[in-house]
Amino acid sequence: MAKVPASPDHACTLELKIIPNAPRNEVVGWLGAALKVKIHAPALEGRANDELLAFLAETLGVPRRSVTLLRGDKSRQKVVQITALDAATVRQRLQV
Repeated sequence: MAKVPASPDHACTLELKIIPNAPRNEVVGWLGAALKVKIHAPALEGRANDELLAFLAETLGVPRRSVTLLRGDKSRQKVVQITALDAATVRQRLQV
């Protein structure tokens, strides 16, 4: 995870490895530099991306608009940006 300069608020980016069609949404753990996350939604028409962003927002305790997909719209390798939280806080709230 690397810090990304943002406006006055803190922000960080998070590399993810996504597993769609899982039995439930869950953070699995680290896979190298990427955080492995299982998502219940299928990888069709952006449903897995939408559910991923909503799951991360809920897990981190931030509004949905604070979590945005930067790269990997159609890939299992994704990069998301979380505004208003620094990297240490994100790690702590994800409990990984």
